[in-house]
Amino acid sequence: MFGRWLGNLSGRGGRSGLLSAVTVPTGAGVLSCRVLDPVNEPVQHAELSLSDTMGRKVVTGGTDPFGSFVATVPTGEYRLAVSAEGFTPYRANITVGEGAHASMGDVTLQIAQLAALPEPGDWDLDPLHSSIAFTARHIGLARIRGRFNTFAGAIRLAERMEDSAMHVVIDASSIDTAVKMRDDHLRSGDFLDVARYPTMEFYSDRFVHKGGTRWAITGALSLHGVTRTVTLDTEYLGVGHGLEGETRAACRATTELHRDDFTITWQTMLARGIAAVGASITIELDIQVLPKS
Repeated sequence: MFGRWLGNLSGRGGRSGLLSAVTVPTGAGVLSCRVLDPVNEPVQHAELSLSDTMGRKVVTGGTDPFGSFVATVPTGEYRLAVSAEGFTPYRANITVGEGAHASMGDVTLQIAQLAALPEPGDWDLDPLHSSIAFTARHIGLARIRGRFNTFAGAIRLAERMEDSAMHVVIDASSIDTAVKMRDDHLRSGDFLDVARYPTMEFYSDRFVHKGGTRWAITGALSLHGVTRTVTLDTEYLGVGHGLEGETRAACRATTELHRDDFTITWQTMLARGIAAVGASITIELDIQVLPKS
């Protein structure tokens, strides 16, 4: 619908077209644009951010299936940033007048240059510059954050990245939420039961390129005596060099685990029927790897 409206609009000012269909508060105006790729196809789910002259974000949002974006904002001068996976970010200044339609028209994003992939071969995870963290809901309100302090891993990068393989081992007893009593409980038979299951292991099955810098790494996670298939939503960050000139590659990855899938079912219910510990755990990985020496 926005796509058809924008096709009949141009310039700014006047209560015709889009403004005739939108109630604009006093002291506000309407900003719009349509985001296209280099062959003039709409870019769906592009992310837009509108900031004021102080750098404060006023509006954030995404494009519709037609690549269109419309927002009502206070009058003033703004900085618009448009980004989408696989494209170079776009930035522009725009002024929104009271009761006016400020149209950016068609914003064409250019294809981003892909980061160079690491050289094929064996690479080791660098635990000193990597982290494996997690977040869990607590009493239905707050979030508890923690990490595993001891882990190791290796990646065999193939000539064709999709044929690569990864293996990571985590010391379950190294769980750390900065509260000893809680960590001891998490190590007990109620949760990780580290006496019986001292490690967690992940073996990848496949690497799938999702476009741009995004990859999906699917594999088998063994936790608490149970093995399930999980997928790491991965962002490749590129190749660089450390302080001593060593070659490094880096990535970020996230996934969500459900405790019941791994038979970690301990639970206490609060008086109002809310679980003390959430059913799902968000895992966040920041990884650097080095060529195997």
